[in-house]
Amino acid sequence: MIPVTPPIGVSPLFSVPLRRHVDIVTARQRARRIAAGLGFNHQDQVRIATAVSELARRALERSGGRIDFGVSQNSEPPLLMITVSGCAVPRGRRAAFVPGRELAAGDDDLVTIERLLDLFHVEHCENGEAIIRMGKALLPASLTERAISNVLAGLVAEAPDATFEELQRQNSELIETLELLRRREAELGDRQTELRRLNLELEETNRGVVALYAELDEKTLAVKRADELKSRFLSYMSHEFRTPVNAILALSQLLLRHVDGDLSAEQERQIGYIRRAGGELLEMVNDLLDLSKVESGRIEIRKAPMDVGQLFRALRGIMRPLALSDAVVLVFDEPPAGLILQSDETKVTQVLRNLISNALKFTEQGEVRVSCAVASGGNQVLLSVTDTGIGIAPQDRELIFQEFAQIDNKLQRRVKGTGLGLPLSRKLAALLGGDLSVQSVPGEGSTFTLALPMETSAGEAPVPAGRRAESSDAILIIDDEEAARYIARQVFRGTRYRIVEASEGGEGAERARFEQPALILLDLAMPGRNGFDVLDDLKSNPETVHIPVVVHTSRHLSPAEIERLRGRHAAVLPKGGSGRREALQVIRELLAEPELFDQEPEFAEPEGGIP
Repeated sequence: MIPVTPPIGVSPLFSVPLRRHVDIVTARQRARRIAAGLGFNHQDQVRIATAVSELARRALERSGGRIDFGVSQNSEPPLLMITVSGCAVPRGRRAAFVPGRELAAGDDDLVTIERLLDLFHVEHCENGEAIIRMGKALLPASLTERAISNVLAGLVAEAPDATFEELQRQNSELIETLELLRRREAELGDRQTELRRLNLELEETNRGVVALYAELDEKTLAVKRADELKSRFLSYMSHEFRTPVNAILALSQLLLRHVDGDLSAEQERQIGYIRRAGGELLEMVNDLLDLSKVESGRIEIRKAPMDVGQLFRALRGIMRPLALSDAVVLVFDEPPAGLILQSDETKVTQVLRNLISNALKFTEQGEVRVSCAVASGGNQVLLSVTDTGIGIAPQDRELIFQEFAQIDNKLQRRVKGTGLGLPLSRKLAALLGGDLSVQSVPGEGSTFTLALPMETSAGEAPVPAGRRAESSDAILIIDDEEAARYIARQVFRGTRYRIVEASEGGEGAERARFEQPALILLDLAMPGRNGFDVLDDLKSNPETVHIPVVVHTSRHLSPAEIERLRGRHAAVLPKGGSGRREALQVIRELLAEPELFDQEPEFAEPEGGIP
């Protein structure tokens, strides 16, 4: 047997030679004593002693060996090191076990031993034997010189032959283990019983949930039927009410026109009351009829080109007579010139009339302002009605969009209503593809905003505020490098063009849709959405497909990149190097300005007859 030297960094504690079977008991006893002295708990003491006795048995089965105990204080964490030499280990045994691998013959008990410890390493020798090094993590507090001295003193003082006591201890440990297993089995049985009880409760709960779902489905069908009946009733009764109400209004109008003779002042006042009451009733009937149509899906949206300017002029004439006092001014801001929408003008007018009417009712002094703007993304038109009225509390801003809901305030008695105007307006806005929202500060006023999609008739592009339909004066530079954008700006220095910049591809595509520039300078190498992606967006969007794009790049384009750009760009303007003059010439032709860039060095002296 080749003698084994303890590894470097391991302080030796004790060694046990393995020559007789009684040495197995001695090794086990010494392992327990050392583990106890170093502060291991009872379970860890049993694990260490079991591992040592099993490996000692393997060594004696061959020709004997030795077990060395030591402490490694330089490792992290510190370890109790146990080295067993002379073991019989199959050659197929790896240096350390890999979880999940197929075991070699005779490895089963070694796997069990390895699981008892924190470190396990096998080193094969040339004579067929093996050296096994094992380690168990120590608490740093247990590695005091006093603790180690006490361990050594105890080992020296302990009688070397304690077979009977060790066997008694082993039996005691076995009994404890069996008792522990019995308790664990009892606990497992209790848990299985509890699990069965919980499963039964879960099944009962599931049956209850299924029954509730079935009941909920029945209730849903009943509510749906009731809602359909309500809509049909409202529709029928609204139609039936319209005839007598219209008759009342027509007859009262005839009386007020003195068709059948003069009326006294008191009679005119009474008929005026009748006519106003009839008008309020007709308004409520119309709202009920429209609401029932929306809920039943029978309302039709007929979209056609709609001039927002003409819409505002018509509303101005209709709504100004509704102002209740001279203290409230109705103001219509001029919308962007030439703004044409593809929408249902009748429904849009109905929504705006409801909003303006409400604003006039709940504004005692100040103004009601109607305005139009284009959203920053250029994909929506915002029609707003702003008042300086009583305002709406935050908790009531969704309540006002519920049918028949009314908020208690000081003006409610004076300006009565049905509570149908705003709910109907929001539903009409949704049918138009938009939305109706509100912002308000109690005591200061409210702003209701009707957002409509920027749809135009076929072949016609929208013309929002700030955008020129023809001969745009904007040049859009899309580049993530500030220095490159600065250089590009200098190219157009002193010209009539207004420079618009975007430092990111997504932002550039949005700016192109909104600004409608005369030309786009596009970098290819950008983080996020690169130039190729932006070019795809621009050329697939009807709003930007016509805008010429000049690629502004410093990279050498590969054949694949040139193929990807084919037919979708006007020129390549290099950030440096040759080809710049040709690109500038293309830009002059695109902008129809032959004298543009005359200040550039490339055009200081004509080349080949090209100005």
